[in-house]
Amino acid sequence: MARTLREKAELFLLAVVYGRFRGLGPNLLRFILKRLSRLYSFIMNVRLALFEHRIIRSNTLGCQIISIGNLTVGGTGKTPVVEVFARALQQNGRKVAILSRGYMKAERPWSEQLWNWLTFNPPRQQPPRVVSDGQRLLLDSEMGGDEPYMLASNLPDVCVLVDKDRVKSGRYAIQKLGCDTLVLDDGFQYLRLKHRIDIVLVDRTNPFDNGYVLPRGLLRESTRHLSRATFIFITKSLGDGSPELRQQIRALNDKAEIAECRHTPRHFQEVYSGERKPLDFIAGRKIAALSGIAAPRGFEDSLTRLDGELVHRKRFIDHHRYTQQEILDAINAARDHGAELIVTTEKDAVRMPFVERRDVPLYFLRVEIELLSGAESFNDLISRICFK
Repeated sequence: MARTLREKAELFLLAVVYGRFRGLGPNLLRFILKRLSRLYSFIMNVRLALFEHRIIRSNTLGCQIISIGNLTVGGTGKTPVVEVFARALQQNGRKVAILSRGYMKAERPWSEQLWNWLTFNPPRQQPPRVVSDGQRLLLDSEMGGDEPYMLASNLPDVCVLVDKDRVKSGRYAIQKLGCDTLVLDDGFQYLRLKHRIDIVLVDRTNPFDNGYVLPRGLLRESTRHLSRATFIFITKSLGDGSPELRQQIRALNDKAEIAECRHTPRHFQEVYSGERKPLDFIAGRKIAALSGIAAPRGFEDSLTRLDGELVHRKRFIDHHRYTQQEILDAINAARDHGAELIVTTEKDAVRMPFVERRDVPLYFLRVEIELLSGAESFNDLISRICFK
């Protein structure tokens, strides 16, 4: 119930932010959000200045620390970029750990949290959650978070740790797991660790949202802070060079290397059995789309580009954790609309509970990053990190 109320509140706030609601009430709320946005931006600027002038010192852990993040909240396609980057580092001889906050992971029971406090074992003294130790999966998507679990599943030789305190999880990865390279997933704003390299993703389809920082828009900090980036990935590119967006980026950062990439579909995979199908599997078929991601339109458009006939779509809010009833409802709705199968995203698939019914099969679309430009710069970046 609490999660449902939170999701409804988020959807309402997004509708207000993007002007879908009109009238005195929504206009007043937008006015208030705009003022709060200015306050938030001021606080972020002060925080950054404190770190830049070393009034607050960043931690250095004696190893390579690379952050991969963005200026906006969600929707840039970050997880596949983290995957390809961590794999490249691992294949070039580094012992890699991905450090994630584990957004929307399940919290420990209140009874356990209370007992830890009573026994003088507060959260800061507890070890991080290890989703993978580089040899085996140790946690599921509920306890580890959907994105860390997905990364751990696709990167069997890479460690994945989850904790809000990434200084603590970084030390654990070095001391207990023998890692020499730390990748901060969604780490651009995490200043407590000193980054050697800042990789920032910019979504071509919605680069800087409406230009406002939270809560009036989806920017986490002002666009001028893009100047901190070492390397910039333009994601969801069309392969035409993105000249206008490059010009915007160059006005904010004239030094960072820029590469373009897109999320390329590879195959379909049955959610429960793991059976794989080629991309032409949905050609000419009636399909239903099911997703709980920040930017569902790009996913749905990819299905129509693969010649699937989209007869029904159901969207949930980003990071939505499905119940069995919701999966059954999706199957019923797909069948009622004449769909032959349901297609979801890989990120959604790890949040879906097992169901017995198979009258409308459920597949996810596996996508991987394809570099369209800047491959030489990317390979050079990997070489610099690996001292080659």
